[in-house]
Amino acid sequence: MLLNDIRYFLPRNSFHTSSSYLSDDRPQAKFFPALTTPMLPKDSFKGKTAFITGGGTGLGKAMATMLSQLGAQVVISSRKLDVLEKTAEEITQLTGNKVLPVTADVRNPEDIKMSVDQCVSTFGLPNVIINNAAGNFISPSERLSANAWKTIIDIVLNGTAHVTLDIGKRLIAASQGAAFLAITTIYAESGSGFVVPSASAKSAVETLSLSLASEWGRYGMRFNCIAPGPIMTKGAFSRLDPTGSFSEHVKERIPIGRLGHPNELANMALYLVSDYSNWVTGAIFRFDGGEYPSIAGEFNQLKEVTNEQWDIMEKIIRKVKGS
Repeated sequence: MLLNDIRYFLPRNSFHTSSSYLSDDRPQAKFFPALTTPMLPKDSFKGKTAFITGGGTGLGKAMATMLSQLGAQVVISSRKLDVLEKTAEEITQLTGNKVLPVTADVRNPEDIKMSVDQCVSTFGLPNVIINNAAGNFISPSERLSANAWKTIIDIVLNGTAHVTLDIGKRLIAASQGAAFLAITTIYAESGSGFVVPSASAKSAVETLSLSLASEWGRYGMRFNCIAPGPIMTKGAFSRLDPTGSFSEHVKERIPIGRLGHPNELANMALYLVSDYSNWVTGAIFRFDGGEYPSIAGEFNQLKEVTNEQWDIMEKIIRKVKGS
């Protein structure tokens, strides 16, 4: 559930701007603090080039920053050049490594070709490709227009395919391998109402990744996916959750007791595109603090039962059992 990509159907002046509710973690969260520094050794990506779509903000920015910290030459792509340039400057000031901002609309194959051309002319072919660009909105399905459906499919599924096929064909021609990673969502596995275009597209992205892991392994390419649950990014909850009620509810159903941090996902992403995971391909990793199994378990709501209520039920069970 990439919350930083969701647009909420409310007027902007009704947004809840306070972030106080974001820090109201559950007591067990103290046992699971977010570690936000890079877990891989310094220079793990030295001499490598990474190409990241949706790299200017949120999860993309976190991954780009950590890749640069570990020595990679990074290309970040999205539609907004001003945002990309600001992010590139920030990362370069932090790490001392050049970050190349390139504008592209992933829906347009010609845009992708030009952005990859810029990557190649500046750094060479990428060794790491992260398909992170996404689009989403919440809506009852009966309100969806044909254009609304097409927009999400074009960004999420077709955009991922455009990037992957363009770069993949170049890699095959150059006899160069690479690691591909797609950022999907936990509801790609289950489906979800009210985000049907996104669920459909993200599920297809996972199938695309699994398929190419089988077909293109012979060319030296690996393909994996991360399916995140709720991860806290700047501005995300003002769009999805203007009152703060959703964030409080979701923390209750996450066994870890808190939301994810972008750098936690970045650490996992970097492992999957690093040489440390060279035997990992065709895998989908759920990254959600345990939210998915917590929602899915038939009797998981019994955790709300108090000890006193359990005592009463135990007596009833024993009485029935002994009858």
